Amino acid sequence: MWAYTILHGRGIKAALMPRLYGFHHVGLPGMSRGSAINDSYSSVAKETPKIHKLVDHQHTETIPFKKAARGSFFQQKPVLGNVFKEDVTLQVYLQRVLPHDVYQEIVPDLERFGARVGAEVHALGIECDRNLPQHLPFDAWGNRVDELITSDAWKKQKAIAAEEGIVAIPYENKHGPWSRVHQVAKNLLFGASSGLSWCPVAMTDGALQFFRKSPATLSHPVFANAMSRLMSRDPTKFWTSGQWMTERRGGSDVADGTETLAVPQADGTFKLHGYKWFSSATDADVTLTLARIVDENEGFIKGTRGISMFYLETRKPDGSLNGIEIQKLKDKLGTKQVPTAELLLDGTVAHLMSEEGRGVAGIIPMLTITRIHNAINSANAMRKILLLARDYSLKRKAFGKLISDHPLHMQTLARMEVDTRGAQLFVLDAGRLLGLEETNQASEEESLLLRIVTPLVKLYTAKMVIL
Repeated sequence: MWAYTILHGRGIKAALMPRLYGFHHVGLPGMSRGSAINDSYSSVAKETPKIHKLVDHQHTETIPFKKAARGSFFQQKPVLGNVFKEDVTLQVYLQRVLPHDVYQEIVPDLERFGARVGAEVHALGIECDRNLPQHLPFDAWGNRVDELITSDAWKKQKAIAAEEGIVAIPYENKHGPWSRVHQVAKNLLFGASSGLSWCPVAMTDGALQFFRKSPATLSHPVFANAMSRLMSRDPTKFWTSGQWMTERRGGSDVADGTETLAVPQADGTFKLHGYKWFSSATDADVTLTLARIVDENEGFIKGTRGISMFYLETRKPDGSLNGIEIQKLKDKLGTKQVPTAELLLDGTVAHLMSEEGRGVAGIIPMLTITRIHNAINSANAMRKILLLARDYSLKRKAFGKLISDHPLHMQTLARMEVDTRGAQLFVLDAGRLLGLEETNQASEEESLLLRIVTPLVKLYTAKMVIL
């Protein structure tokens, strides 16, 4: 009714007064303007002294929100400190498993990086969450440019990964089989704060594993250059790799799902023609992908035997895309920080990496690496959640005391701690087995155990991190 009064010219002040002070005697259509306003003012006037009396009273300063629009209480936020020094499980495992001299060399690096994660990497990860990748297909003049825009924080995380040797450590092999344990430990500090930049790191590690096992890399200068860049600690030289396997009919059924064709060229390269449905790390510098080689009669072999593995660089020397057209970025449920796209390959220059028809077999060593990375970062997410929850429990009060003093709250944190420690130890031991395997020091039993452990650790940690 008060809104009706405003619309009929009664005036804003006359209409709002009854609402503000709790009176509901408002002028109706047909009443004189003066009677409605005078009645309202007379009622307010009778109550005004009481209001002023309260305001002028000695308790003025205790009236909530009188001078501060947001009140006087501000909850202290949880903060991330040195993530290595606060992770007792990781410290104890390394001390128990590593040779003493290796432990003495590795720990200072982890302590330094643990402080960097809390002070720098964590904040950059938040920026990656806020500033998601974008695709600009055309410029202002209608030219196809397919510009992939990523945040400065995303680029900085890539530089940090290079500087810290997140990929390089096991390939530098400074500590033999323990180099892989060093890398796993460092990733257990980095992943959950990296803004998902651990994903291209994992695929880069997987690509290097394939490079190392591929006979083609021994003699080809293109592959030698790629390997040196993929494991570089220099951010200006460091490359990341994608894995473009999935096609529209694909998924787990790679054999029947791969439709991309590879046409041989006179110079020994191939030109790829196909449509990649889910191309992770679209901003990668290089990628490994699957295709079927076309013979001189323009035929190709169906099924698994017809699929080969190819290496390609995403851009030409002049900076333009290498026969690649970005159709769209995927609107994913999660991992939105990582640019993932549908790509049209139309004459993309590529190099054969596997033996002809052995592309699917080549995926296996890559899967071993990426599954372990997935487990590492699931376990790290669990640990980071607990570090923040523990710090918060020492700052948040409820029912007159810190929530760390409430037994039920601490029981919940204790249960989470048990799951987290189990996940961390599972991942670290998978890394230990991998280090032995890739340096040819694993026993037959350890090699078989690695094959069993790899899918299990990925499955277990992926389930536990969301429960």
